[in-house]
Amino acid sequence: MTEQFDEQMRVESLGSSAFHHVPVMCSEVLDVLMEAPAGVILDATVGGGGHAEAVLTARPDLTVLGLDRDDAALAATAERLAPFGDRVVLHRSAFGDLSTALDAVGVNRISGFLFDLGVSSPQLDQADRGFSYREAGPLDMRMDRRQELTAAAVVNEYDEADLARVLRWYADERHARRIARTVVAARPVTDTAQLAELVRDAIPAPARRRGGHPAKRTFQAIRIEVNGELDQLAGAIDEAIRRLVPSGRGAVLSYHSGEDRIVKHQFDRAATGGCSCPPRLPCACGAQPTVVMARRAGWTPGDDEATVNPRAVSARLRTVERVERQLETP
Repeated sequence: MTEQFDEQMRVESLGSSAFHHVPVMCSEVLDVLMEAPAGVILDATVGGGGHAEAVLTARPDLTVLGLDRDDAALAATAERLAPFGDRVVLHRSAFGDLSTALDAVGVNRISGFLFDLGVSSPQLDQADRGFSYREAGPLDMRMDRRQELTAAAVVNEYDEADLARVLRWYADERHARRIARTVVAARPVTDTAQLAELVRDAIPAPARRRGGHPAKRTFQAIRIEVNGELDQLAGAIDEAIRRLVPSGRGAVLSYHSGEDRIVKHQFDRAATGGCSCPPRLPCACGAQPTVVMARRAGWTPGDDEATVNPRAVSARLRTVERVERQLETP
């Protein structure tokens, strides 16, 4: 394999050293992928390459295909993983285009996969990306800066009902209607600092004192809407499972309930083969499971990691193993 880059990448113009990635639950992810057969590990959200570096270091018989739609993330990963040479392939793609991306780089089957969902620390820390509610920056929030939809459009152009829907669906925001009404009344909203202040003012004072920054959920919901994250997730997980070789391992790190519900549902469906028979009765519908789940409840970070890396606190890791049976032809 050779290191490959989308023609859109501008590696030479990016300050990749600023994209420092601290991988969440790295030891737990390694425990999963260390049991995978030799071959290709798909890192569907490679970010700054922290998990990929750990995998490549621990398993010399593995190569990593890293996907990401953020050009800055790919530039940083190229620098970080350069010592591994042709054991690394990088490709600019959203995980929603997983099948096309795998075909484009000539990867038919994979030995394992990892989806580390959500926004990375460097994206949050760079105010000019617009993800942060703690610093003033443009209303952007695009992971792929080639796309047209930005946070500015969501904040300033969605009607009140649609904006409230986004906040409820993607962040379980209890005060979605109040926030939407406040934001619409204040238009035009010009930057992230103004948006964060509006959200804070819209939430009742007692609620502002609980659960971290009052704008956290709103920013999360708008980011998910801008990037279409949940719309892509179910199909991408299904395709990754379908591409696994027998005994291949899969892992997904999610960070909020909406993501985790989708992951759990797709894993459950693969583990039952989509069986529709009544619970506790033998299957009569002929469903064929494609995976087994290691632990139905998943794993969460230990206290030590949560203390060192507060952004890991909400993470949940779910894993599967491909069962030994004939694979479908892609």
